[in-house]
Amino acid sequence: MSTSAERATQLNLVARLKSAYPELPDAPTPDLLDHARIDAYLKPVHDVGGEPDVPMKYENKDYEYWEHMTYVICEVLAWRGIWLSEERRRIGNVDVGRAVYLGFPYYGRWLLSVARVLVEKHHIGLTELSERMAEVKQRYADGLAGGKLTAQPKSEGDGSAVKRNSHIVHAVGKGDPQVYAGKAGKPKFKVGDPVTVRELPVLFYTRTPEYVRGATGQIDAVAYESPAPEDETWDIPDAKPEWFYVVRFSMAELWDDFNGPAADSLRTEIPERWLQAAH
Repeated sequence: MSTSAERATQLNLVARLKSAYPELPDAPTPDLLDHARIDAYLKPVHDVGGEPDVPMKYENKDYEYWEHMTYVICEVLAWRGIWLSEERRRIGNVDVGRAVYLGFPYYGRWLLSVARVLVEKHHIGLTELSERMAEVKQRYADGLAGGKLTAQPKSEGDGSAVKRNSHIVHAVGKGDPQVYAGKAGKPKFKVGDPVTVRELPVLFYTRTPEYVRGATGQIDAVAYESPAPEDETWDIPDAKPEWFYVVRFSMAELWDDFNGPAADSLRTEIPERWLQAAH
């Protein structure tokens, strides 16, 4: 059992999580917020490209056992029709807040998303999940001693009763995005066309990075057909597929402080709804 001192220490740690802007109080009144800060608060936390930061050291680290098992769990949930990959990305990488996104290990967010989706889709109750977690914690109170967790399920569910996502059914044996081939109609753009990325409002989820919105580039490839991530992540069954394009941008025009070779370019993949003909 925790002591009052231990509980106070934990509460003091949590209290250090504050609003992102030190000049603003918690839950500021509307008159204290400008449009730029509102947009910043609403920005999906996974869209970090282009944000200033210090260089990060790359380490070729081996995955730990729990990370491998987390990946397997997520793949099984997709195979059983519990969620889509974009849905998992949203739940694990976006609906967590910036503090958790930056503070948790990568697969820690995946594991948290597993618990959320199973509870939200009523595959397990939160009280049952909490009890099972406490039970496992007690079972290994003395540590693993070099061993691995052993599953001791109270029961084995029958997966035949799970309502599978339509995506899982029609993609079997075909793959994604191949399953959508021929369903988006004629592409609006062709290779070489100049295009500008639209500055659409962003709420909850997107795969179109902020640093290209409003920028002008050139179609480098007409890639494939698929529902846009903003629709696929919510598992909208009748989401209309659209064309995806690889768009090439000049680095010198994309970044305000770029001082590299003039020929350097960046390519990224963007769905058709985000593009308009450049003027």
